[in-house]
Amino acid sequence: MYDDPYFPDHVIDQGKAILLRLCERIAAEQPSDLEALYALTQAATEEFNLLDREFVAAGSGIETVAREWICDEFRFVASAYGFTDAYAEELTAGRDW
Repeated sequence: MYDDPYFPDHVIDQGKAILLRLCERIAAEQPSDLEALYALTQAATEEFNLLDREFVAAGSGIETVAREWICDEFRFVASAYGFTDAYAEELTAGRDW
């Protein structure tokens, strides 16, 4: 997303920070099953819901490209922590973007 001028770097940085906090929470809380993981990813999804306002204020938005990128990152994080069977739709089920 950094390569696309439609997405402001300072807002992308905030999205990156959300994902890093998600990683920190997963590492600290060590969810034992998918339901526990989904609870953590839903909290991060809510942060992205709020971040969409920042995108809009900057003349951008979470649309197809950003949505796919964010969902891919959620899948990557889940997989990196051993949750290779996590459903992509469940990881970001609370999204409104």
